[in-house]
Amino acid sequence: MNRYMLSLDQGTTSSRAIVFDHAGCIVGMAQREFAQIYPQSGWVEHDAHEIWQTQSAVALEVLQKLKLSAQDIAAIGITNQRETTVLWDKHTGKALYNAIVWQDRRTAALCASLSEQGYDALINQKTGLRLDPYFSATKLKWLLDNVAGARELSAQNRLAFGTIDTWLVWNLTAKNSGGALHITDVSNAARTMLFNIRTRQWDEELLALFDIPSSVLPEVRTSSEVYGHTSHVFDAPIAIAGIAGDQQAALFGQTCWQAGMVKNTYGTGCFMLMNTGGFAAPSTHNLLTTIAWQIGDEICYALEGSIFIGGAVVQWLRDELHIIDHSHEIEPLAASVADSGGVTFVPAFAGLGAPHWNPNARGAIFGLSRGSSKAHLARAALDALAYQTADVLRAMSADARMDIATLRVDGGATANNLLMRIQADVLDVEVVRPKITETTALGAAYLAGLAVGYWRDRDAIARLWQVDKTFHRTRPTEALAREAAQWQRAIRASLAWANE
Repeated sequence: MNRYMLSLDQGTTSSRAIVFDHAGCIVGMAQREFAQIYPQSGWVEHDAHEIWQTQSAVALEVLQKLKLSAQDIAAIGITNQRETTVLWDKHTGKALYNAIVWQDRRTAALCASLSEQGYDALINQKTGLRLDPYFSATKLKWLLDNVAGARELSAQNRLAFGTIDTWLVWNLTAKNSGGALHITDVSNAARTMLFNIRTRQWDEELLALFDIPSSVLPEVRTSSEVYGHTSHVFDAPIAIAGIAGDQQAALFGQTCWQAGMVKNTYGTGCFMLMNTGGFAAPSTHNLLTTIAWQIGDEICYALEGSIFIGGAVVQWLRDELHIIDHSHEIEPLAASVADSGGVTFVPAFAGLGAPHWNPNARGAIFGLSRGSSKAHLARAALDALAYQTADVLRAMSADARMDIATLRVDGGATANNLLMRIQADVLDVEVVRPKITETTALGAAYLAGLAVGYWRDRDAIARLWQVDKTFHRTRPTEALAREAAQWQRAIRASLAWANE
């Protein structure tokens, strides 16, 4: 009994369920993609009910494939795409509107208006975040203001707001006798732009600013505790015992538990986090200060650099330009040329995140010539991932006032050895890929496992982390300097286009 941990990893493009054993190794996995909805330019939505359907389906599927029952699972850990906003009716459990995804930019004008009124400093001081459409607050305000009947239902205390972790827990516990749980953890609350990361409370001044009633908000809990048990889906109740936003979960899964340790996750976007311990370090280089996790009374903070378009650029090359049929084909295609042939790709499809923070920026390709090929474009896409990461690492190093010698990497794109070599060249730091790169799901499993005693303590977990491959710089400085200058020139041109 209780031989395994189950992680529910709800991402931007797919829902996954992964079973881990006591050694932190993957025993089985199931995954299903779901629809990406683009009602108009800059808008990105998901069907919240499809998210739940796919997530519950893969949870059952992986157990069935492994011939496991609920009794074989010690606990469930949940990790999720952050900032994505769901608003639903507590009485019916039905979402009032599609989930508004973290990439969505529909509230850019509202953010610009609030910025002109001088609210940037207040929001940054309380939340560690920037006033940007990326975060949940303006998405929730948009739903309350634009969905017919939402304000009226809110006045009747019938509405519940949540990020995706909250939505999943609600549905997992919906048939409990005491009613569904309406909770989140501190790492997800910290991404809403409504939560004071120093007091660790919903902030009344910010709720008033965004005209959001406190009645819609979930209860905020730690990242590692038994919140409750599943009420259906499985053949018996399973403890739900760990929750963390995907990037914080990856930091935990990479065992970056000492201040100064840094990881970068290459997913739909790219997200670099540095553990800053118990200190909520302010950023002067356009990074975010966020809560990494809370275990018991111990709170851990992080500096974060958010890149909105990472692996999504490869999906775009596949789905829209059709230069590849499958994502894994990007590596051999890009490797077929020595460099990008002068092509520079700025994939600002959803604006530019750290350290530029321009929601109006859009994607651009510079340097095309008659000789530019599919391979050059593929290589430029990988270069873009590496250079966006380099911009964030430099800002993080400046904020932390320390040189960063090692970057731990994870996420699906780290299987691309060419990308990892380019990354090591561009950064001129050691890039370390662990044997288990599913560190987002693994971090959620660790948090849940600690809560139920599956793992004795963090020392026991730390011994499980193993290196798969380490990448070092191989290219000459002069060539890299030329390419870096070309990248910065392209960024300036992209920003100029946006600002005009």
